[in-house]
Parts: sequence; C-alpha cells; structure tokens
Amino acid sequence: MNTDILLIGVVILGLVAVMDIMVGVSNDAVNFLNSSIGSRVAPRATIMVIASLGILAGVTFSSGMMEVARKGIFHPQFFTMPELLTIFLAVMITDIILLDLFNTYGLPTSTTVSVVFELLGAAVAVSLLKILQAGDSLVTIVEYINSAKAITIIMGILLSVAISFVCGTVVQFFTRLLFTFDYQQRLRRYGALWGGMALSSITYFILVKGAKGAVFIPRETVAWINANTLPLLLMIFAVSAVVLQILQLMKFNILKPIVLIGTFALAMAFAANDLVNFIGVPLAGLHAFKAAMATATPLTATMGALGEKVHSETSFLLLAGIIMVLTLWLSKKSRTVTETEISLSQQEEGNERFESIFLSRAIVRLVLNIVDTARVIVPRGVRTWIGHRLDPGVVPTVTVEGRRPSFDLLRASVNLMVASAVVSYATANKLPLSTTYVTFMVAMGSSFADRAWGRESAVYRVTGVLTVIGGWFMTAVIAFTFAGLFAAVIFYAQGFGVLLLLALAGGLIWNAHRKHRAMAEETLKGKVFNLKSVEDPRNTVETTFEHMSLLLKEIRASLDTTLDALFRQDFDRLGVERKKLTRIQQWTNIISANVFKAMRLLDQEGLAVSHKYAQTIRRLQKVNDGYRDIVLRAYTHIGNHHKGLLPVQIEELEEVRRLLHAILLEVEETFNRKQTADLAGLGEKDRQLRALAAELDARQVSRIHDNTSKTRLSILYYGIVGNAMMLSKQNLELLEIFDLSFGKFEKAKESDS
Repeated sequence: MNTDILLIGVVILGLVAVMDIMVGVSNDAVNFLNSSIGSRVAPRATIMVIASLGILAGVTFSSGMMEVARKGIFHPQFFTMPELLTIFLAVMITDIILLDLFNTYGLPTSTTVSVVFELLGAAVAVSLLKILQAGDSLVTIVEYINSAKAITIIMGILLSVAISFVCGTVVQFFTRLLFTFDYQQRLRRYGALWGGMALSSITYFILVKGAKGAVFIPRETVAWINANTLPLLLMIFAVSAVVLQILQLMKFNILKPIVLIGTFALAMAFAANDLVNFIGVPLAGLHAFKAAMATATPLTATMGALGEKVHSETSFLLLAGIIMVLTLWLSKKSRTVTETEISLSQQEEGNERFESIFLSRAIVRLVLNIVDTARVIVPRGVRTWIGHRLDPGVVPTVTVEGRRPSFDLLRASVNLMVASAVVSYATANKLPLSTTYVTFMVAMGSSFADRAWGRESAVYRVTGVLTVIGGWFMTAVIAFTFAGLFAAVIFYAQGFGVLLLLALAGGLIWNAHRKHRAMAEETLKGKVFNLKSVEDPRNTVETTFEHMSLLLKEIRASLDTTLDALFRQDFDRLGVERKKLTRIQQWTNIISANVFKAMRLLDQEGLAVSHKYAQTIRRLQKVNDGYRDIVLRAYTHIGNHHKGLLPVQIEELEEVRRLLHAILLEVEETFNRKQTADLAGLGEKDRQLRALAAELDARQVSRIHDNTSKTRLSILYYGIVGNAMMLSKQNLELLEIFDLSFGKFEKAKESDS
C-alpha cells in the first residue's frame, strides 16, 4: 500500500459521507418534525423552512463531539494510518447500509448509537487481527479499546428510554389536567405563565446544546452561562411570559410560536450534535492522512496525533449543512419515518400500522390490571373529575385544511418542552443519551397520558413502540457485527475489499430503494380510502360509497386473477394474491371506521340517513370473508399439490365467474356514478347465478357418484360456487343500502334548494 492509495481511501470516505448525510437526515428528521407536522401548527413548507434554518444554525455550533470519531471509542496511538483507514471505511459503508435499511421500513433509530457501535466493532476487529499477527495475548485488547465509553453509552440508552417516557407521561398528564382538551379558555387565563416555562426550557436547551460547542462563542461566555443558569432562566421566563401575554391580548394563539421555536431548537441540536455521526469519521480520516503525511514513514507511523484537539473546518460544516437541508426537502424516506412516529401518537383511532403480538397484549393486560387496582384506591369523585378533565370528546372536531391533526398544539408544545429539558439536563451534566430516543419516548409518553392509546388501539401502539425500541438495540448489534466483518474484509483484501463492499452497499441500497418505492405506492394506494375532509356529513357518506367502489374493484380484479391462476395451477401467482388479503382487510377496516365517522357527523348536524347505512360494515366484512376464503382455498389446494380442477369444472366455474364479475362491476360503477341503482336488473343476475349454482350442484353430484371428482376437488369446487353466491347476495344488499341512503340525500338536496 502506498500514499496514493491512502489518498484515494480518504476521498472515498468523503464521497460516502455525502451518502451518509442523506440517509442519516432521512432518519433523524423525525426528531424535530414530529411535533410540528403532527399538530399541523403551520403549512408543511413553513415548518420545513424553520427546520432548515435550525439545521444551518446548528452546523456552525460544531464542537468537540467530532472527537468521538477520533479518540472516543479507541486509542489512536496504537493504530497506523492504513489501519485507521480500514476502520473508518468499514464504519461508513456499514452506516449507509444500516441507516438506509431502517429508513426503508420507516423505523427511527439513533445515528449516534449506530456510529459508536460501528466504530467499536471495526476497532475491535482490527485490534484482534493486529494482536493475532503479533502473537500477543487477547487480553491486551483493553489497551486498544475505550470500553468504558461504550458501556456508558449503553447505560445512557437504557436510562433515557425510561426517563423520557415517564417525564413525557407525567408532564402531559398534569398539563392536560390543567388545560383539558378544550384548552382555549384556560389558555387565556394562565397560558402565558405556562408558555413562559416552555420557552424557558426550549431557550435554555438552545443555549446549552448550542453555546457549548459553538466555535464563535468565547469560552468565558460559555462559563458565564453555566454559572448563571438560574438567573438566566428566570429572566427568559419573565420576558417570555410578558411577550406571550401581549400576543394573547392580540388574539394570537401562543402555542404556535412555542411549537415553531421548539422545532428550530431541536433541528439546531440535531445538526450541532449529530453531525459528527455523518462527517466525524471522514474528517478524522482526513486529519489522520494529514498527520501521516507529515511524518517520514506515513504508512507505519502511529496516529497519536488524533488524540489532540482539532477544530473542525467551517467550510466542511457549511457544506454538510447544505446537503442536510436539501435532503430534508427532497427525501421521501424522511416522510416515511416521520409518519411512523405520528401514527403511533395520533389521538384518533384509525388504521394501525403494526399488528398485535403476545408481548404487547401482555403489557396492555398488565396496565389494565394496574388501572383496575387504582380504581379501588382512588375515590370515585376524584376518578370522575380526572376522567372529565381528560376526556377528548368534550372538544369539537377541529380541522386544518380539511383534515384533523394527529394531536393538538398543547401536546406538541409539551413534547418539545420536555424533550428539550431532558436533553439539556443530560448535556449539562455530561450524561450520554440520544436525541432520537428522547424525542420518540417523550412523544409516546405524552400520547399515553392523553389516552391516545385507547382500548381499541393500545395493543397496536405498544407493538409499534416495542418494534422501534427493539430496532434501537438491533442497531447496536448489527452495527458492531457488520462493521467488524467489513473491517476484516478490508484488512485482508485491501483495495479490492473496499470495491467489493462498495458494490455490495450499492446493490443493497438500490434494492431498498425499489422496496421503499413499492411500499410507498402501496401506502399511497391505501390513503385513497382515508377521508379527505370531515366537515360535510353528506359528502362524507357519499365518499364512503366511493371507497366501497374502489374496494370492490380491487376484490373483483384479485378474484379474476386468483381463478385464472387456479385454473392454470400457478402457485406463485396465487401467492401474490394471498399477500393482498391483509391489504384488503385493512382497507375494509378503514372504510368501516369512516362509516362510523360519517354517522357521528350526521348526529352532530341533526341529519338522517337510512337506518341500514350502518349495516354496510357487516356487508363489507362478509364480502371480504368470501373473497378471502376463495383465495385461501385456491392457494392451499395448489400449494399442497392436489389434483387440479377438471376441464369441465373449469368451464362451469368460468360461467360462475362471468356472472359474478358482471354483478360486482355493476355495483362498483353504481357507487362510483352516485346514480340510482338498477335493483331489478341486478336481482335478475343474482337469480341467474343461483339457478346456475343449483344446476352445477346436480352436475357435481354426478361426478362425485362416478368418482371423477375426488373429495378435496369437490370441497374446492363447492367452496368457490358457495362464496360466489354469498358475494352476489352481499353486493345486492350493499346496493339496496346505497339506494336508500342516496335517495334520502337527493330528497334533502331538493328540499334545501
């Protein structure tokens, strides 16, 4: 290895750093966007501008955090430049693969934990290889690795998860007790004092997290801030309270500036502290290269120079900040990660992203038992008072641009205030933690206190939280393992190993990109079934029937494909249709939830709809059951390698499919056109289908008697015909309900006009 190869390695580090910034920002954006986007405090563009300004401010506050990559995990004086380059390249390649994987599935993780354990894994691998080559004892590895740092970080993770959740829960509980969900009136009374506390916490967070590492603030000023913390906080509180009171007198919602300032603060802290996760390693590689080239033997000189304090280059920091801002605006994966956290903390019940698992059910059962025990201890009057104060139903439906926010501004401000306070306290006391862990767990704690985790959604929300937390610890394991493995590959294969790993990373990222695009298209398809607006009850009812039309279209197309695959005995195609069952069930559940929303809106407006409208839920579920049964029967039959349908059976089922297809298409188009239904015509088609089924039953009996149709084949045949009749009947019922409901609305419109 010569110095030219070292230079190429440093250049590769820089190029990979750009990619690392992009995947890192996509994951960490949830930290500072969650509260603003979830509460819809302002248009998304405004929120993004404020977050961008926070990022640009934060990168100038770069600090000694950069030293983590140089000497925080290992002792550089025991490594040469080629060995450090091996460690750094392994770290960066692992990081982009790992973070992109989490981004693809929309799971927030800690970029701090990933880079620390990647450094640890790669350093351990290279140290072990050096020890084995030298023939030394393995116990000497303690001389190479700063193991105390890793243990401290792990303990910080465990503590921050628990403390953040508890703090978020407690503060939100008492805040909601004070203000309730209908907080506007009480906010006018003492909102300025509460807002002063929130802004004090957030502003102090900016000072502690920013001034500590700002290269342009003198050390004396930082020392003065630390020495005069209490007077500074009191002054900030007083000024904030006065300003907020003036804004309230001007009829301004004071929670909006609190949330937006908090967004700026967290974005700034992210850029100031997490920037090391993306460019700390490449900068350490650059400094190591410069130090090596300054020696007479650059390939064998040890890198003790990295143990010295080095100021970060401002130009690199600003360039990194610009890349971060561009990624924030352009990355689609950042929205996916943000949506995961918002969905877990939304106030309303809805389509849940995660399924129930045993552990989540056990946790919910335990909490319910604790609540039942508390009911015995707490006096009935206190329980009633608390229940009334924490009842989200007392506040009317509030919409922003026709859509209801996932949670209100009060909870958003609590999220930002508590996250700022926890991170500030830990930073001031030099306790390691992750801003990702803190902001996520505070958000989960506040949503728990707000009863967002109701009986209908608790197990799914808990599963989501457990999935995210499990992902955090998997981050450490995967980062350590693969960084060590990649370091070993580079240690032995050198330049060829780097090219091989870069090709591997490129392939994995491209595959993840395709996977994410498919998932995004699937999610976008499902969003069609969400209500765009909940302000017009009549429009909402009509929209539910439009959604039923789309659902029937998907079921009709899937049934056609399933029967075609069954006739051809195409197991792979049947597998594809089987995977659609969960999606169709989710869409059915969303439409059912929308029907309930429409009924509640109608009650609020004093409007009426056919009493059978609620029965659409049962009819839809039966349609979904019949569709699922056909798909599963076909999949199981072919999957078990049973004998395929007889040619005559295929011809007969083609007749059944033709009639069923016509019925489904007619109902689908009627819902879509919002026109009076042709009940007589559809009724005739349904009678034709039943007559055909009776005739086919007689034919099948003959085949059973002459033993040409075996038992399993007969079961499959009867199952398809029976489900076809059931699907036809349920669609006819849906059409009758639509005709009654649509007719009432038409008459209401005529009377209004």
